[in-house]
Amino acid sequence: MRRRQLAILATLPLALAACEGLQQRLGLGGPEPVRVVFFTPDSATLDEAALAVVRNAADTARRTGESVRVLGFSGPAGTPQDQVTVAANRAQAVRAALIAAGVPDGRITVGARPAVPFEAAPVESRRVEIHLVP
Repeated sequence: MRRRQLAILATLPLALAACEGLQQRLGLGGPEPVRVVFFTPDSATLDEAALAVVRNAADTARRTGESVRVLGFSGPAGTPQDQVTVAANRAQAVRAALIAAGVPDGRITVGARPAVPFEAAPVESRRVEIHLVP
């Protein structure tokens, strides 16, 4: 019984490596998760929790040399132009915080989307996504 357990344990690293390779080939699980910063209604101000998320993304981008894609979103209130403006202001606030945290401006791209319906809570549409791009 003990030999069987040792044999299984000995093959575990190979099995895990095979699973990781399969995940990469299938496009499952990237190297870095998407980081998300949330905002209060009609605001582009980063609170301490948001700044911590941005600093974490900046640290990783500096360490890995990856580029950063920042995508702002807004809620359904206001005109479509108002929605894009709020989303753009949020994305620019995150961009400025990334630069302040040491990410070169040339490695950051910024985008904004109009209103996005939310599934569970309105705060879902008041966000900025931070994507690290190899």
